[in-house]
Amino acid sequence: MKQVYCERISCNTIGLWLKRQRETGDFLALPNEPPGNGHKITDWDKFRENALTNGDKTQVEMALLWDGEISSRTRSRALKKIGFTRKKRPMGTANGMKRSGRLL
Repeated sequence: MKQVYCERISCNTIGLWLKRQRETGDFLALPNEPPGNGHKITDWDKFRENALTNGDKTQVEMALLWDGEISSRTRSRALKKIGFTRKKRPMGTANGMKRSGRLL
């Protein structure tokens, strides 16, 4: 094997480039693709329609109704992303709204 003299590039790096050239025909840098995660929601129009249709349900129930597996936390982040606000239920009784004999 030939001895390679390197000054500013690691000899191991040059060896890897030469190996890649033998195996693939070129030694260009590999594309930088971070692993990331597989996004569960790809069709945002369908998701928005589903959110509007099932807006009266809890997030856990909405997650169960989605086509495919999706956690309630993922659904929560997606709802925030599309600007869908959380459901705010009125109080069940008028007594809960009284203060000092007056309704708020």
